[in-house]
Amino acid sequence: MPPAKLELNHISMVYTQRGQRFVALRDVSLQIDTGEFISIVGASGCGKTTLLRIADGLVMPTQGQVRVDGQPVTRPGPDRGFVFQQDALFPWRTVLANIIFGLEVQGKRKRDALQRADELVRLVGLAGFEQHFPHELSGGMRQRANLARALTIDPDILLMDEPFAALDAQTRELMQAELLRVWRSNRKTVMFVTHQIDEAVYLADRVVVMTSRPGQIKAVLEVDIPRPRDLSVKRTPRFLEMVDTIWRMLEEEVKAALRITDAGQVDSRPLATY
Repeated sequence: MPPAKLELNHISMVYTQRGQRFVALRDVSLQIDTGEFISIVGASGCGKTTLLRIADGLVMPTQGQVRVDGQPVTRPGPDRGFVFQQDALFPWRTVLANIIFGLEVQGKRKRDALQRADELVRLVGLAGFEQHFPHELSGGMRQRANLARALTIDPDILLMDEPFAALDAQTRELMQAELLRVWRSNRKTVMFVTHQIDEAVYLADRVVVMTSRPGQIKAVLEVDIPRPRDLSVKRTPRFLEMVDTIWRMLEEEVKAALRITDAGQVDSRPLATY
């Protein structure tokens, strides 16, 4: 059998804060197949973003290993594109100039970069706005440009850290549908972090539920809702049932996280005790 596209093997992460050890992740293992869309949900502080950064190679784990196509990950690479919570566009660059930035860094010919950017502008629905600057765009349009910039280097894997969190509710719903449309057109492997349970269910093939700190995988649920999906699926009984199931799994973890925060606890036990 070929290896999974993205493998997280026994990932643990320990930080040191003021001489104390803080365990962010404990023994997390997950395999994601080519073209699969995975959503990750969990209480604040459970290590979701840390796990995403480890998958990208931005952070090296204390224990465990990340593999892409069976090869160890030791640094960020062009096979992975990262979409941050904030759009992080360069304010002095136009939409088009922002989108081709990654190709410029790679030393691609300008003509080829512009051709690729033109394809992506149309794919994400920004045709006609190529020469606009970020401050001239709505929040949803900026995130479209952000997504196009991540896609321009043609990564095999998209790592997305709550990319719609800053948007209003209506725009967020439209961007979810837009993301699925883009995903259907290229079938990238996606690892998507979110706090919104309905967003996780709507987008994903599987939803990974994490425990409160230290973050572990509590459950992995298959989303048995047929594709393609439009926004009306959120009103169906099966969708609401899945959202409720995940919320019940998360409720005790959220309460546990709040108790830790209120107590101001920092876990100092050695990793081997977990």
